[in-house]
Amino acid sequence: MDKTNAIRRTIFIIDDDEDVRRALGRLMRSAGWAVESFPDAQEFLLRLPYDDVGCVLLDMQMPGMTGPELQERMHAIGVSLPIIYLTGHADVPTSISVMKNGAMDILLKPAADDLVLEAISSAIARHASIKDDDSKRVEIETRVSRLSLREREVMQLVIGGRLNKQIAGDLGISEKTVKAHRARVMEKLETRSVAELVRMCFSVGIEPRALDSVQ
Repeated sequence: MDKTNAIRRTIFIIDDDEDVRRALGRLMRSAGWAVESFPDAQEFLLRLPYDDVGCVLLDMQMPGMTGPELQERMHAIGVSLPIIYLTGHADVPTSISVMKNGAMDILLKPAADDLVLEAISSAIARHASIKDDDSKRVEIETRVSRLSLREREVMQLVIGGRLNKQIAGDLGISEKTVKAHRARVMEKLETRSVAELVRMCFSVGIEPRALDSVQ
């Protein structure tokens, strides 16, 4: 495991057994991760939000809200932290359900330290990738927000494969004006290629403009 990449990553341990929380906390800290421990799901929910990279090491059966119920709640409020179950109670139907719902792994107590650390490392890498994608998407959305209405129209026609002359006819403007709008689009989105422009637009859900919607 690369401990450099583990710095400033937080592992949230949620288990009603204090001895388990203490032992897992020591293990996580020895690997270089920050640790926050909670005796139940409700206390963890009160701690949110958390905006950095991390993961949740979660017991399945706990007083009050169970692990799977917390997982459902996290989905409902948009918490992207990956979940690893570490439990002594993992029946087949529940295991199938939580995995379908996005849990990364289910480990049975007592799990070997190296298995726990390996699962945590995979979850951290996955969450780092998710956070990176989210950051890129927000940046692209910010750039797109700088466009005027006409620039956005031109952009959507460009990514649809329309040529400058065709766009001019579609919008009832001169080809020179299209070129000026197109140049500003590329400048504001900080890209030089149409291929990259297409990729950026599709990554934030912007699709080519339908010709019958062009005024």
